[in-house]
Order: sequence, then structure tokens, then C-alpha cells
Amino acid sequence: MEVLKIATAGSVDDGKSTLIGRLLYDTQSLTTDKIEAIEKSSKQKGYDYLDFSLATDGLVAEREQGITIDVAHIYFSTAKKSYIIADTPGHVEYTRNMVTGASTSQVSIILIDARKGVIEQTYRHFFINNLLRVKEVIVAINKMDLVDYSEEVFNKIKADFQALNAKSTFKEQTVSYIPLSAINGGNVVDKSENMNWYTGLTVLEHLEALEPADLYEKGKARFPVQTVIRPKTENYHDFRGYAGKLYGNNIKVGDAVTVLPSLTNSKIAKIHFFDKQFDEASAGSSIIIELENDINVTRGDMIVKADELPIIENDINITICWMDNKKLVAGAKYLIQHNTNRLLAKIETVKNVIATDYSGTIPANQLAINEIGEVSIKLSKAIYYDTYNDNKSNGAFILIDTATNTTAGVGFII
Repeated sequence: MEVLKIATAGSVDDGKSTLIGRLLYDTQSLTTDKIEAIEKSSKQKGYDYLDFSLATDGLVAEREQGITIDVAHIYFSTAKKSYIIADTPGHVEYTRNMVTGASTSQVSIILIDARKGVIEQTYRHFFINNLLRVKEVIVAINKMDLVDYSEEVFNKIKADFQALNAKSTFKEQTVSYIPLSAINGGNVVDKSENMNWYTGLTVLEHLEALEPADLYEKGKARFPVQTVIRPKTENYHDFRGYAGKLYGNNIKVGDAVTVLPSLTNSKIAKIHFFDKQFDEASAGSSIIIELENDINVTRGDMIVKADELPIIENDINITICWMDNKKLVAGAKYLIQHNTNRLLAKIETVKNVIATDYSGTIPANQLAINEIGEVSIKLSKAIYYDTYNDNKSNGAFILIDTATNTTAGVGFII
């Protein structure tokens, strides 16, 4: 069954968790005991409606404050496909959490309170979706019940967001607009009788209509080697396979390939998927490759098509979202994890902080937690990369603090 990965974004009280809870409830994806707990809690709070945010807000602090703090991953299925929703916090102090949740998502749902319209945080949420190259964005204009289901209000917010979209540098993006009331379910799964002027799809109908394959990145084939398989058993004494996940594009038996960084050439002899062999593998597949000749290949190497070599350099310019309490400054050293390759990186210069309202850049010599900026780094040896625009998987990495082993930042090669 197809799997669609979704990220949500919105400001405090825009109703992200309520929308997800309503989706789960109306698709009958909640367990009986969970529904009973929601009903009991809603009654204790004196609500005349079910508080569906309780279906996703798992931390005690989240339930007490009525906000989302951490990234919660919610799983549910319909007859057509399966879904993974990353319920991410929208506050500025949790920008790093939103980047984490949206980094692997194919679709983003940005919620807007119909009473407030497009606000400063909406700019940041959309900016991060652009930065991460999320191809499909659903602008869910929520709480329409609190503005008397006004078509005029909806059209005003839609026009404001379209003006924001015009500032985006990422043009391979489809933006859809849906008016809804998550609290009572209008246009979430079922059509709202109160908004007959809206003739488009509901949230679930829109998600069901999307084809995950169309949302995957398209680019040049990249195969980072995760491990070398040498069973040395009686039946597989001479077997030498290279396991990993294929990104960017398909490969097939007979393709001429180059192994990086050695620049050794070979051809693909066999492609294994579990206990079966295939003539071709599609992007996103976890496979084992056999090459025609025995050459030196180890974890951290990359197999690419011979006529599709990536960039090989050790001085690179990046856009980075900083996630550490310790500020990022020139001269600092970190480990960089790029695909299966890990090596030492030194911060050469911090150039600026990028304003997430599309107003430009601000000169800076350091980055604080949750800030996004442009930085140049020098690596202990060359890596084989593409720009993030050309290949998301091969143009992104994380920086790791060598003292604490924590993820300090996530970078995008420009």
C-alpha cells in the first residue's frame, strides 16, 4: 500500500492537533479506549464538543498548555493508502522541531486561523516548506465556524497567501486552499453543509488524490553504500554485495557505474531485493547491488552512473538551520554526516541570518538556536554531493557536536 508522509504547521491555537484528531476520528482510526478518554477529558473540561487534540498531544506539558511542543508521528490508513503525519510545533522557539518533522515529508498542511489570517508565523512556516522543497502544500483555513463560514474571509486569506507564494524561490510547488472547521469536521473528511460556496475537495479527498510517486524527488541516481555483504557460506562463498537505499532515479542491470571516491568503473551485474532478483530498481528502494568485477567498495562510498558524476569538493557553501544552544561561530569543528559518510568539518565563515519573512538576509557572524543562515565550511576530505535543489538526499547533511554527540544543525548545500 502506498505511504504518504505529511507535516503540519501552524501557530498556537490554529488547530493542528484538532485537525489530525478529527481525521483519525472520522476515518475510524482511533481505538475505543482512546475515544473514551477523549470523551471523558472533554466532559471534565466542560466542553460541549470532543477535544480531538488529545489524540496527538502526548506530553503532559502539551496537554496542560493546549499546545504542541514536540514532534508527534501519527499513523493511520484508509482503503486507498497509508499516512504518516508529523504533527510539528509552530512556535518560533521550536523551528528546529518543525524542520525535523518536515524534512522527510512529501506534503505539508499549513493551518491558518480564519480570524487572524496570514500572520508572521505563516511566513516562517511557508519559508521552511520552501527551504525543504516540499512539493505539495495544503493551506487549511481553519475555524471558519468562527467567521460565520464567510466566503469573503476565505478569499481574502487566499489572496494574501498567494501574494506570499509569489515571493517564493521554489516554483515546483502546488498550493491548494481548503476552508474548514476542524472542531466540527467541516471539509476535513466530509463536505461542510455550511460552506456550499466551496466546491473543491476536502482535506482527506485531496490527500487520497495525491500520488506519492509524483512527489518523490527526481534527479540523478545516487546509491550510498551502507554495508558490504560477504556471507562466506557454502552456497554464497564468492558473493560480494553492496547494500543501501537508492535515491534520485532508477538503475538497471548493465548500467555503467562509477564508485566514489576511488573513481573505479564497473557495471551492475545483479540487483537483489530480499530473496528476489530484478532487472531494474526504482528510487526509494532498499536493495543489494552486485558489480561485474570485484573492486574495493566500503561503507561511505557512493555508486553512481558513470555519466552522472556529482560534485566532488571539500569547500562548500550551505544554508543551515541551527539547533544547538551553543551558538555557531567561525572556527568551530563538528562532525558532518552526509549520507553514510562521516568526517570532520570546520566552520570557515558565518555569512548571514536569513529572514524567514522573505525580506532578505541580515549580516551576522554567528547563528543562535532556531536561526537559519548561510555558512561556508571546510571538510577534512572531499565529499561527493549535489546541490539540495538538484538532489535532496545528496544535498543535505547534519552537523554533530563532537563533545555531546547531539545533532547541532541540519544543512542544505547551495
